[in-house]
Amino acid sequence: MSDSPMLDLFVIGGGINGAGIARDAAGRGLKVMMCEKDDLAQGTSSRSGKLVHGGLRYLEYYEFRLVREALIEREVLLNSASHIIWPMRFVLPHSPQDRPAWLVRLGLFLYDHLGGRKKLPGTRTLNLHRDPEGTAILDQYSKGFEYSDCWVDDARLVTLNAVDAAERGATILTRTSCVSADRKPDHWVITLKDENTGETRTVNAKVIANAAGPWVLNIVSNVTKTHSSRKVRLVKGSHIIVPKFWEGQQAYLVQNHDKRVIFINPYEGDKALIGTTDIPYDGKAEEVTADETEIQYLMDAVNRYFKVKLRRDDVLTSFSGVRPLFDDGKGNPSAVTRDYVFDLDENGGAPLLHVFGGKITTFRKLAEHAMQRLAPFFPTMGDDWTSAATLPGGEIPNADFETFSQKLKEQYPWMPRALRKHYSRLYGARTRDLVGNAESLSDLGQHFGTELYEAEVRYLVQKEWVQQAEDVLVRRTKHGLHMTDEQKTTFTTWFDQTFVASSATVQVAMS
Repeated sequence: MSDSPMLDLFVIGGGINGAGIARDAAGRGLKVMMCEKDDLAQGTSSRSGKLVHGGLRYLEYYEFRLVREALIEREVLLNSASHIIWPMRFVLPHSPQDRPAWLVRLGLFLYDHLGGRKKLPGTRTLNLHRDPEGTAILDQYSKGFEYSDCWVDDARLVTLNAVDAAERGATILTRTSCVSADRKPDHWVITLKDENTGETRTVNAKVIANAAGPWVLNIVSNVTKTHSSRKVRLVKGSHIIVPKFWEGQQAYLVQNHDKRVIFINPYEGDKALIGTTDIPYDGKAEEVTADETEIQYLMDAVNRYFKVKLRRDDVLTSFSGVRPLFDDGKGNPSAVTRDYVFDLDENGGAPLLHVFGGKITTFRKLAEHAMQRLAPFFPTMGDDWTSAATLPGGEIPNADFETFSQKLKEQYPWMPRALRKHYSRLYGARTRDLVGNAESLSDLGQHFGTELYEAEVRYLVQKEWVQQAEDVLVRRTKHGLHMTDEQKTTFTTWFDQTFVASSATVQVAMS
């Protein structure tokens, strides 16, 4: 028997697409619930190249609609969350052995103009022997191009969408799996399982949106017991993180021998993020890892262009994600479309919307299009609204992050610059909610190393569904990349004793 009132929309999947749909729907006045079997963004959405970009290489596959939409969204997102999204310049050294210079320049011209660029500077040609951006590049490469895209903290983008959805009335359930959905003529009876306690419950919803990413077909076959003519192509993309080996804040995009392009981006101040690979994958998405062949492939791409030669010992860590691409029949994984496709199933009762494909840059538009597809089932829902709305923390006048950062310095003169930068970059205007009335570092509570203080952890537990130490160290923040093993162990022990043990005690008492 159901223990909740009738929902309008139930969303399966707590990645960027699921969180975006939940936010959009809640903002239209619908009763929304979203479930995620793990932590928010624990799958593909925290394992991306961390870019909001149009997809320069997609022009080569004539994906003009996708590139145009992504370029437009690039500036929409920049305006909505300038604390976690910011401009970045990319240097593309030209290799005469690969694409000809005229073709690259034509692609960059289209890239500059296809999306109605307003804020970001356009492309310029570089002399790599003269311009400082070429200092780190091998002398055999004399010509290059520089263009604009944006950086994004991908996991925080997901979390902020979930926060906004919750503040607009949605119920967000993490570590809660959808184990079955029974279709009725006018609604679904959905069974949920709490992955922490094993307890189950049921809820009713008029419509389900299946945004489970790599698990989308599992939801189709095993949870909803339905069918879809669409197919998913699982492609593994791996990245490595190494110490930063060049001067300046610019990123690099290099062409490899196989015509793939590799991003080499500044990351977390003193590190570099390098990726990605494109390899067909048929294993379990939960078990994906970067193998040694991929790591060597990425190092070889860097070593082909840069004076500094990466060695295996330089790789600090690696990560890999499974991209659930809509299978358009292309044999080459790099040629498979990054566009998204919907499958609306109304056969035999209540509606079910499956989401295939997509990319971080176009998540907002995907969510908007999803709700437009579902509009006939919710005739009184509100209009499109997200294009001019800010995400939590992005409530910064004119999206002027630098001015905001200066005001934060005036408000908290005792706060070290590195900590102020960390808070403002992750929490933006919500930094004041985290810091509160603190007047010194000691007011922030226990210090665990780097910029991690107790106040931030308690904020994340209270406001952002954190349940495990890893949620803090890996997804809500990147503290784990900067802390020693000893510091991480100490923090995990404290977290488990403070939150996990106390939570278990409360559950036992209630039972």
